[in-house]
Amino acid sequence: MRRNGEEVEKRRRREVVQVALRGGCLAASATAMAVMLTATEEGVADIYGFKLTLSSNWSFSPSYQYVVGACTATMLYSLIQLSLGVYRLLTGSPITPSRFQAWLSFSSDQLFGCLMMSAGSAGCGVTNLNKTGIRHTPLPDFCKTLSSFCNHVALSLLLVFLSFIFIASSSLFNLLVLSTHVDL
Repeated sequence: MRRNGEEVEKRRRREVVQVALRGGCLAASATAMAVMLTATEEGVADIYGFKLTLSSNWSFSPSYQYVVGACTATMLYSLIQLSLGVYRLLTGSPITPSRFQAWLSFSSDQLFGCLMMSAGSAGCGVTNLNKTGIRHTPLPDFCKTLSSFCNHVALSLLLVFLSFIFIASSSLFNLLVLSTHVDL
């Protein structure tokens, strides 16, 4: 009887870790989206003695729009998973009651993890171009003039990758649950 109680306690600890990973993913993706949405700035650049007014907003770049969309989708997915996990923890039922649900959760985590990695990579390409400028033209780097915008975008992308780490950890956790519990 004591062995069964220990197994239930171990299962509960694992489930709390799963819920915490979902909460971390939700927090990181929501913060990444909020930081990206506030990325806007105007400034004046001096190019060969000419004053050029620069204005930037996250919505000017399709890559940044993709980041916001991916963060929104991941945030909603994480919110649903977190709500389901907390509800099941409070009612005492297992978070993953069946193998099918474990596989579904694993597959969904993989999908949203790839979405976040893809969005972060797309955003990094544009951010790198903004930082270094276009080398074969005389245009200077964009971030000298609009440093606040670039800092917002960089922080948002850092949080996108953090969200990926949380969701990838959750996916790995589901895989471990699938490999160790044959009798789900």
